Amino acid sequence: MKKIVNTFEEYMSDESRVSDAERERILFQAALIGKMIEAREAQGISQRQLAKLSGVKQPAIARLESMKSSPQIDTLFKILTPLGYTLSIKPISKRA
Repeated sequence: MKKIVNTFEEYMSDESRVSDAERERILFQAALIGKMIEAREAQGISQRQLAKLSGVKQPAIARLESMKSSPQIDTLFKILTPLGYTLSIKPISKRA
């Protein structure tokens, strides 16, 4: 029987529930979506305007921003390009 967890932090640190790879994916996705929202808002662009600029429907952008769906890489490029961003690959830094 698994231990009851009360917080997201407890869930994420429970190795029997979340593998290292899954933890990295979740943290990456949360950071990516956060930066995407930050860039959109900093430029004063609404989801509707971003939809017109990117060709991605506004409800799909809303689902991504609320993390109700995982973005496909081609969708990310469509959304990030009009915001002036791209994706890159870098080595994983060791956490203390």
